[in-house]
Amino acid sequence: MKVLVTGAAGFIASALVLRLLARGDTVVGIDNHNAYYDPALKEARLKQFAEHPGYTHLRIDLADQKAMEACFATHKPQRVVNLAAQAGVRYSLENPMAYINSNIVGLRTFWSAAATTI
Repeated sequence: MKVLVTGAAGFIASALVLRLLARGDTVVGIDNHNAYYDPALKEARLKQFAEHPGYTHLRIDLADQKAMEACFATHKPQRVVNLAAQAGVRYSLENPMAYINSNIVGLRTFWSAAATTI
């Protein structure tokens, strides 16, 4: 099965990617690699599976409509697990637009792209 996992370089999503690959699934991972958490942590997580033949990684933002449409059109996932989100509640007070762009605009764009290509 081909599974699209968003937030693939995150703590929970990277663990899911490892499990999916271990059971034989093909995985397309998306992450925008923002710097909210130490980028070295994300790179270390990705290193666990980036070279796996069943894994494809895309460094794109869910809010990028054209990139998301291309992702769905090219990779044609059979299942989607959306774990991408801007983390950190206190950060939302300092930078509310980061939350709006990631958690609202990004999710809407993501599902819009899915709906037009699946």
